[in-house]
Amino acid sequence: MTRITVAKGDGIGPEIMDATLMILKAAGAQLEIDEIEVGEKVYLAGNTAGISDEAWETIRRNKIFLKAPITTPQGGGYKSLNVTTRKTLGLFANVRPCKSLHPFIATKHPDMDLVIVRENEEDLYAGIEHQQTDEVVQCLKLISRPGCEKIVTYAFEYARKYGRKKVTCFTKDNIMKQTDGLFHKVFDEIASQYPDIENEHWIIDIGAAKMADTPEAFDVIVMPNLYGDVLSDVAAQITGSVGLAGSANIGHDHAMFEAIHGSAPRRAGQNMANPSGLLQGAILMLQHIGQSEIAEKVQNAWLKTMEDGVHTYDIFKEGVSTQKVGTKEFAEAVIANLGQIPKTLKKVELKNSGVISIPRHVRKPKAKKELVGVDVFVHWEGTNPDIIAEKLQKMNNQTLQLSMITNRGVKVWPQGFEETFCTDHWRCRFSVVDGKTPSKSDIIEVLSKAVEVDVDTIKTENLYMFDGVRGYSLGQGQ
Repeated sequence: MTRITVAKGDGIGPEIMDATLMILKAAGAQLEIDEIEVGEKVYLAGNTAGISDEAWETIRRNKIFLKAPITTPQGGGYKSLNVTTRKTLGLFANVRPCKSLHPFIATKHPDMDLVIVRENEEDLYAGIEHQQTDEVVQCLKLISRPGCEKIVTYAFEYARKYGRKKVTCFTKDNIMKQTDGLFHKVFDEIASQYPDIENEHWIIDIGAAKMADTPEAFDVIVMPNLYGDVLSDVAAQITGSVGLAGSANIGHDHAMFEAIHGSAPRRAGQNMANPSGLLQGAILMLQHIGQSEIAEKVQNAWLKTMEDGVHTYDIFKEGVSTQKVGTKEFAEAVIANLGQIPKTLKKVELKNSGVISIPRHVRKPKAKKELVGVDVFVHWEGTNPDIIAEKLQKMNNQTLQLSMITNRGVKVWPQGFEETFCTDHWRCRFSVVDGKTPSKSDIIEVLSKAVEVDVDTIKTENLYMFDGVRGYSLGQGQ
């Protein structure tokens, strides 16, 4: 018997959760349930987190969380509880199986059967943003070696556990050489430890095009957070419907299972919603907690129901579907099929179950870190880089001197092009003079001179070499 935490959520959440739990109970799932309230009611009661301290304690104690969709109120002051839960509990892996149900659910890809493993905690979803000038805002893309190692290792361990033959990595490291470059580098390192599993890397744009056109070419795809968020929805949709997909959010100690769709408040209380997405999340949960026989029974009954043409309104199609049913009636149909297997769709055999354990990160020896300069970001409303360069050169000292100015990443000084459009946001690179050894005091001196010559500095980024390898990007055109 496994004790789990359940949240029925908002909108259609209570209906699809009731239907899902009804199926699990009928199938003999060994579960004890602690129900908590999260989401819109909690937000509107004055708790901007959308969850109480007591609910947090229940989730942390039980470690397994089955959650229906929730609504985050629009407007300032409210953070997404989905993102908060994933990051607070260290749920680093988002796992989304995407498999075609052809010919019972319309799709252009009848042989599609892939799993997307998405990094869940960092990347642009760190949510660190700043307005820097009148015209420019920034969002920090944070990629860490521990984050890369965890998600890539999980992808390979998942492939090995469930008999998958290939793991593919998608990044944009031809442009983002530091961040996506690290993700790709770690992928190559870890792939070498799994000689029994094929590996490959695609640039995200052509990889996404290939996935949308020929998804059967892929097996397991591992990606940083943003790419994985976008493409997992694309993958689910091209199987036939986002509404049929569930996901697992996995950490070292905790796990959360859910549908990938939202709370659909317009359909709430009408006994119309399709519980399949949440049911798929619950099946992933059963596998995770070691109840694979029950997971197999439920999945095959669900496939048989889909095959029988007993469909909710969202997937009902004349000539294919045989009966349009509501949420509760769909659950009853799945229950009636427990113990049966599909005839056309491939039956599921879930022999492997339980937690996929990966090693916790062990920090590597500290690299030799050498300061070689500083990028000073400046707010200036002019358009001629030569003018600001003349002012910036007054900030030079004996150790650091202006070597380059970029605007939106493009080198505009020295020897820039007058055709390059410039905003009011300038990256001004001060590099070490040959033979000199800079210190942070030299950077402070440069910034002090900025005050003297009336240059509006908005932030700095120190430039380092790590074990002799450049730890910063060049300017485009440099």
